[in-house]
Amino acid sequence: MARKTNLKKVSAEKQRTKRGRVPAKPAAKAGTAAARQKAGTAGKAAKRWTAAEVEEAFTRFARAHPAPRGELAHVNAFTLLVAVVLSAQATDAGVNKATPALFAAADTPEKMAALGEEKIRDYIKTIGLYRGKAKNVAALSRILVEQHGGEVPRERAALEALPGVGRKTANVVLNIAFGEPTMAVDTHIFRIGNRTGLAPGRNPLEVEMNLVKVIPAKFMLHAHHWLILHGRYICVARGPKCGRCLINEQCHWPEKTPPEFPLGERIATSASVMRREG
Repeated sequence: MARKTNLKKVSAEKQRTKRGRVPAKPAAKAGTAAARQKAGTAGKAAKRWTAAEVEEAFTRFARAHPAPRGELAHVNAFTLLVAVVLSAQATDAGVNKATPALFAAADTPEKMAALGEEKIRDYIKTIGLYRGKAKNVAALSRILVEQHGGEVPRERAALEALPGVGRKTANVVLNIAFGEPTMAVDTHIFRIGNRTGLAPGRNPLEVEMNLVKVIPAKFMLHAHHWLILHGRYICVARGPKCGRCLINEQCHWPEKTPPEFPLGERIATSASVMRREG
């Protein structure tokens, strides 16, 4: 009986493959070997940093780019919130191509709610998962009008209660719109925290909590911008540019390569990248 059941499963799978619908593999869970491989954090674990190393690393980031900015285009707290919601599983560059026309038509919760889900969808069709995102943007706009007087709330709980808004999105909005010293952990920061030994964690929340513990308060306002830009352009998932890394000396990644340039040149290179992109 078991053999017949297995044969049926194999036959069904063959039929799906013939029709071009190969069953999708389950996503790797955070903290698993597959997830670490995808994030660029596989291999021997790096040892933790000392307080002096953390201080020096962020002093270098501050020298390279004293006042970094987020890469998502926006004109106010509401459009920032919408842009961050749209950026889930999408690139900032892709979102920035779609939002100028959307924000020209609706840059307040009232205007966005009046625009409606269908028209929002038309503006963001080039962004991945646009149908669900259009539904969330329309819904959160209505909630802001009905429950918050048309204003973006400054409280984390109120933000996370909005459709399409999770902890990372709330952290970005709190940091950029309201100047709160939050740490929004994306795939780049998750990779840096684990690869370098700065703040290892099995999931984004653990990395966030560990970063908040080790980064001095004076650096926290800009810390997540520095780390995102560093991970996006220097400490990349594949083929990290260790030779150009301004925090090479502090990094504890066992597989890192030595610096190729003096510190001053590496800071200048990072400054150029950060100012161009952030």
